[in-house]
Amino acid sequence: MPLVTAFTTRPEVVGDLGVVASTHWLASQSGMSVLERGGNAFDAAVATGLVLHVVEPHLNGLGGDVPVIGCTAGGSPFVLCGQGTAPAAATPDAFARLGVDAVPGTGLLAAVVPGAWGTWLDLLARYGTWHLADVVAPALGYARHGHPLLAQAATTISRVADHLREHWPTSARTWLPDGQGPPVGARFTNPDLADTLERLVRAGESAGPGREQQIEAARRAFYEGFVAEAVERHSRTAVVDSTGRAHEGLLTADDLAGWRVREEAPVTLDVWGRTLAKTGPWGQGPVLLQQLALLAGYDLADTAPGSAELVHVAVEAAKLALADRDAWYGDPDHTDVPIEHLLSPAYTDARRALIGAEASGGLRPGDPGGREPRLPRSVLEALMAGSAAPRSGSAGTGEPTFAPSDGEVAADGSTRGDTCHLDVVDRWGNTVAVTPSGGWLQSSPVIAGLGFQLSTRAQMFWLEEGLPGSLRPGARPRTTLSPTLVLRDGVPELACGTPGGDQQDQWQVPFLVEHLGRGRGLQESIDAPSWHTNHLVSSFDPRVVEPRSVHVEERLGEDVVGELRARGHEVTVTGPWSLGRLTAAGTRPDGLRHGAATPRGMQAYAVGR
Repeated sequence: MPLVTAFTTRPEVVGDLGVVASTHWLASQSGMSVLERGGNAFDAAVATGLVLHVVEPHLNGLGGDVPVIGCTAGGSPFVLCGQGTAPAAATPDAFARLGVDAVPGTGLLAAVVPGAWGTWLDLLARYGTWHLADVVAPALGYARHGHPLLAQAATTISRVADHLREHWPTSARTWLPDGQGPPVGARFTNPDLADTLERLVRAGESAGPGREQQIEAARRAFYEGFVAEAVERHSRTAVVDSTGRAHEGLLTADDLAGWRVREEAPVTLDVWGRTLAKTGPWGQGPVLLQQLALLAGYDLADTAPGSAELVHVAVEAAKLALADRDAWYGDPDHTDVPIEHLLSPAYTDARRALIGAEASGGLRPGDPGGREPRLPRSVLEALMAGSAAPRSGSAGTGEPTFAPSDGEVAADGSTRGDTCHLDVVDRWGNTVAVTPSGGWLQSSPVIAGLGFQLSTRAQMFWLEEGLPGSLRPGARPRTTLSPTLVLRDGVPELACGTPGGDQQDQWQVPFLVEHLGRGRGLQESIDAPSWHTNHLVSSFDPRVVEPRSVHVEERLGEDVVGELRARGHEVTVTGPWSLGRLTAAGTRPDGLRHGAATPRGMQAYAVGR
C-alpha cells in the first residue's frame, strides 16, 4: 500500500503504539490515553465510547444502542449485538388501541431496551483488561467537570428548547441550565449523568476485587437495579411525542432484566483480496457487502475517481442493495432472512444485469431462492400514486448526518438526530469498530435523576404485520448502524465507519473503492468527494422515498453533475464537505498502525503514536 502522496486535509496518523479515531477529539484522546497506559484496543474503545455519550449528547447516549465488530490479534472476527429489543408489550394491537398508525419518532412509545451499557461491559469483560472504574473515569470527569459544548449540540438544544420547556421538564432541567440554551463552547456539565456513572462504578466495586465480578455487578445495577427501576417509573409518565399527543411508554424493568448482549459471527464477503465483515441483517451491514459484490464485476481501474460513470454504477448498485434491505432484512430470530442467497455469486450476477446506462426509477427488490419479495403496503400505494412520501406526518428523529439547512423544527419538537463512530487498533493488532447511537437528547425526555434518555429505535419497526421488519415483542429493530471490519488473509487490517443512517453503507463505498480498490491512503480516501441516493424506503418516520435522487458534493464538478442528470438522475448538489463523517484505523502491511478522520463537521480526529 503506497504512502499518501496527494494533498489531504490532514496528515494520515502513523505509529507503532496504536491509533484511535472517532467523531470527537476528546473521545479520541481519551481512548489514546488508555493505549498509552497499557490498555488494549477494547479497553480504549469502551473509554472512547463512554466519552462520546457525554460530549455528543445530541448524537448518542448511555441509553442508546451499540453495535460492535472487532477481532483480536490472531483471533476470529466477532460481532456484539448491542441493539436493544422491543418491549414485551409492544405489539401492533397495542398501538392500534392507542389510535397510532406508525411508531412515533420521539417520546416513550418508541423506546427499546437500552443496549449501550451492557454492550460496553460485555466488550470489557470478554476482551478488555482494565477495571471498570478506570475506563469510566474520562467520561465521568467530563460529565462532572464539564466539556466545551459543540456548536451542533448547542444548535440542537436551541431548536427543541420550547418543546423541552413545555412538555419535557426533566430534559429542560438538564439541557437548559438557567432556563436558557447554553452557548456554543460553554463549559457544560451533566451532574445527574455523573452521579449515575459513579453509582454504577460503586455498585461494581462493592461486589469485590475481581475485575469480571465488578463488571457483572455494574451490569446488574443497570438492568436489574436502580436504573431499571427508574426506567419503569419514567415509562409510566405520559409525554408528548411526534404524534402531537401524550403517551406512556411500554418498556418495563422486566424487559431490561431479560436482555443480554449477544456475540455473533459476522456476515462476510471476499472482495479485492480482502474479507469484509459486517453485522447480520438485524442491521443494514450486509447492504455494503451487496454493493461491493455488484461493483466487483466492474473494472474500476478503467473508471476515473469521482467520474460520472463510477457514481452512476455505485448509485444503481446501492438502489438494488437497499431495495433488498427494505424487502428482506430484519431480526433473524423472528424472520427468515435469505442472506446466503442475497450474497451468492449467481444472485449478484443476475442483479448486476439490471444496471443499465440510465437511472432506474423503481424499487426493485430481488427474489432470492425464488421467494417473492414484500415491501410495506403504504410504500407500494404511495409509489403507485406517484408520491415521494408514503405517509404524511412530521419528521421523527432519524440519523442523517446534518439537520436540514433551514433549521426548522416540527411543532412537536422533533428534529433530526445522528450517530457517532469510533475505530481503534492497538500495538498488538487488536482492532475494533463501533457505531454508538440512539438516546439522543432531542428524541426522548431525560430520565429523572439519571441524566440520559432512552433510545427511540422502535420507530424503525413497521406496524403492518407479516413484514421482515414488523413490530414483534422481543425483536431487534432493523437498525442502520453499520461498523465495518476489513481482514487480509484472516488478519484484521482496518476498522472503519461513519454516522449517517441510511447513508452509512453508501458513504463507505467511495472510501473503500479508493482505499482498497485503488490503493490510496486512508486520509486521501476519506477526503475524496462523496455521494449517496435517497432512492430507498427511509428507515425513519415519515418513511420518505425519493425516486432517482442522488446527492453529491459539489467537488465532483459541473461536468459530472451534468452527465448524471443526462442519465436521468435527480441530482442535488450539496456543500463541498457535507456528506459523511468517516473515520478509520488499522494496520499497514509493514506493521505500522495508521488512522484517519474526516474534516467534515470539524470535530472528528484520529490520534496515535
